[in-house]
Amino acid sequence: MRTLPLPRGLKNTLSIIVPVWNEQEVLPPLLAHLRTFQERGVEVLFVDGGSDDGTPALIEAAGFSVMHADRGRARQMNAGAHAAAGSVLLFLHADTVLPDAAARQVAAALAGGRRRWGRFDVTISGKPLMLRVVATMMNLRSRWSGIATGDQAIFVTREAFNAVGGFPDQPLMEDVALTKRLRRLSRPACIALRVITSGRRWERDGVWRTIFLMWRLRWAYWRGIPASVLARSYHR
Repeated sequence: MRTLPLPRGLKNTLSIIVPVWNEQEVLPPLLAHLRTFQERGVEVLFVDGGSDDGTPALIEAAGFSVMHADRGRARQMNAGAHAAAGSVLLFLHADTVLPDAAARQVAAALAGGRRRWGRFDVTISGKPLMLRVVATMMNLRSRWSGIATGDQAIFVTREAFNAVGGFPDQPLMEDVALTKRLRRLSRPACIALRVITSGRRWERDGVWRTIFLMWRLRWAYWRGIPASVLARSYHR
């Protein structure tokens, strides 16, 4: 795949923050993927939540920065945002791959200041055909609601991130809570280029079972049930 240069003026303004915890299995392709962004001047910062499988050592051996924070995706991403140098922050799950032109697309989406944050459309990898339907519905729902999930590689200006207080310190739905706050500042920039996220949980637990679980958790969260309670069902 041809490497696209960054637009003039974008270098060192975008930081990709990746929370990790025992990700040894997915690290080799992830590190190779993110090296192309690092080589173009994008800061890539991993935040480890206490891995015991050698994850930090593998990251450092590949030439990336890794910092440590208390375990919890929200806490790890907040710590990474605080340490990052970029004026735009992109939060990437370890099992998600960005399109090659991601940095250019983010710069274009935020140009002019009308949009303060955004996300990508998503494709879920895996054999079940139903995963294509799930991804399509996720993308449509996000465009309609102005809410995004972490699988969609949320990006935000540092100014807007700080203005809403970052991710709330909760064990689940931190992405939904953040984007609800950001929606008060602007509607999201919805980039049609797709990130590819792993369907391993869907395949392991069953597509329909996972769909029902996700909808049940979202409905309960909307009704005000604390994320700490919902997390017990999610991680069961």
